[in-house]
Amino acid sequence: MKYQLRGSRDPVVDDSRLIPFAAMDAISQPSPTQVLRDVFGFASFRPLQGEVIHHVSDGGDALVLMPTGGGKSLCFQVPALVRAGTAIVVSPLIALMQDQVQALVQSGVQAACLNSALTAEESRAVEQALLRGELDLLYCAPERLLTPRMQSLLERAQISLFAIDEAHCVSQWGHDFRPEYLQLSMLHERFPAVPRIALTATADDRTREEIAARLGLADARRFIGSFDRPNIRYTVTPKNNARQQLEQFLRREHPGDAGIVYCLSRRRVDETAEWLRERGWNALPYHAGLSAEQRQTNQQRFISDDGVIMVATIAFGMGIDKPDVRFVAHLDLPRSLEAYYQETGRAGRDGLPASAWMVYGHQDVAMLRQLLEESAASDERKRVERQKLEAMLAFCEGTVCRRQRLLAYFDETLPEPCGNCDTCLWPPTTWDATEAARMALSCVYRTGQRFGVAHLVDVLTGKDSDRIKRFGHDQQSTWGIGSAHSAKVWRSVFRQLLAFGYLTVDADGYGSLRLSERCRGLLRGDETLTLRRDPEGRSKRSGTLGRRFIDEKSERLWDALRACRRRLADEQGVPPYMIFHDSTLQAMAEQRPATMAEFAALPGVGETKRARYAEAFIAALADPDSELSGVT
Repeated sequence: MKYQLRGSRDPVVDDSRLIPFAAMDAISQPSPTQVLRDVFGFASFRPLQGEVIHHVSDGGDALVLMPTGGGKSLCFQVPALVRAGTAIVVSPLIALMQDQVQALVQSGVQAACLNSALTAEESRAVEQALLRGELDLLYCAPERLLTPRMQSLLERAQISLFAIDEAHCVSQWGHDFRPEYLQLSMLHERFPAVPRIALTATADDRTREEIAARLGLADARRFIGSFDRPNIRYTVTPKNNARQQLEQFLRREHPGDAGIVYCLSRRRVDETAEWLRERGWNALPYHAGLSAEQRQTNQQRFISDDGVIMVATIAFGMGIDKPDVRFVAHLDLPRSLEAYYQETGRAGRDGLPASAWMVYGHQDVAMLRQLLEESAASDERKRVERQKLEAMLAFCEGTVCRRQRLLAYFDETLPEPCGNCDTCLWPPTTWDATEAARMALSCVYRTGQRFGVAHLVDVLTGKDSDRIKRFGHDQQSTWGIGSAHSAKVWRSVFRQLLAFGYLTVDADGYGSLRLSERCRGLLRGDETLTLRRDPEGRSKRSGTLGRRFIDEKSERLWDALRACRRRLADEQGVPPYMIFHDSTLQAMAEQRPATMAEFAALPGVGETKRARYAEAFIAALADPDSELSGVT
């Protein structure tokens, strides 16, 4: 049930001051700007947000592409509070819908969800609330939405709009395909007068067209925002003992921060999480091999506790709305730039500085190419996936600004280098690797195209081993011809030859390398090759990302505010960020409000949160020692 306050911006203290819209014939509904200010606590819309919200509030259909952390949820939540009736939000994961419902309730919004986690009695209560018009937003999965019972309920209720979140799930070419999304075109067929908005953070041209076609949104107005996440620093490093590289990165840039570490296999997830715990990090595993109970427990700890590192396969993350994830690390190469963008986008949703850090090596290239060729996918699907992998590899091996290359993949141009990625901050050097590449390719050919990188490097560097002698490779013309370069340099050469398609991986399961058609011109001397030079020795890069204050008093206030937030969250059984995001706490520490009016002016402080929390946080600011004394 939508409510409007009597008076101007007095805090909500009890329901006697609230008037349901159904009983307000003479009172106009609030404007989008009023809702944004009074409910969500923001003074103005972000770029493109206002256009989308006004368009949907006026009854228009929309297809919205906006980066993670760019404010997509408000694009349907604000219209839901402006328009009469209940907004139906289609969401693919229970965790995602529960998270958003909790956050809305914290802001004083009447929201609920229907999913398999509810008992039959709880589901009936939500259904009755829908029919009585008591809900502003109702979240449900596409599977439930498609049931005859749910469609019957919708036909008897007053629906303000349909919001299809994570709309890229409709794409069979995407990384999060959900077949149920293909049937959501029925919303337009059965409810032609109800506006629809489809939203996603990840969609190239092919996926955009597929979303529009499959959801019946061909005539919808398209809002395509910038894919840029300027607060994220992108770094890609050659893999050389990935775990030690990870720990060095964590200690240097993110001590005590919450983050996600992605691995390709379940075994690697378990081993990495255990390894980090042995070294004092608060790390937890997450993958499909764990029991549902264990996954839920670990996920809840990640959401509710500070400084937890989740080590996971890509099965984790889509349903997580945690805004203070300070880093996303990849220990293995993602399959595509879409997947990479989606996964790294889970960092820094609060707009504060965050890191997207990755290590990768020739083993990653070999494994992904082998998995692709051995898959049961159609030839057309394999062709598309090869193109996606090639784009991912080009991103890793490129020498230009990573943000420019990433945005170009999504058809967006960044005029100038970003200054916040490794290639901008520490420009790579390149070298004429034509002759070295010919040596490497010749070695692959003369050893029979049936050996992996480690053996080929041993041949090129002239290693005198029993294995080399057993195969007679010490008698080959390529034995020792590359002794002028270190084994590290040769591994870099092979990695880049694989990345650029001069070599392919045999489907023998051993990572054997074979020559591709592309290498002919290089071997004949018709072309040259420039490669990036991997840095020698340990990285000298330094600098902690994240919240920084100019004095110790602000730091102490920050600690006191976090302690206050934790106490209030524990009392209510909600994650701390549901109370306030880090960005709001940072504003408190910097502005130090002492009155209700000053507190209300902070970003992210709406009417309900001001009434609930202003007194506690103002007290913490006035006496931080008292708040910190209760912290063990």
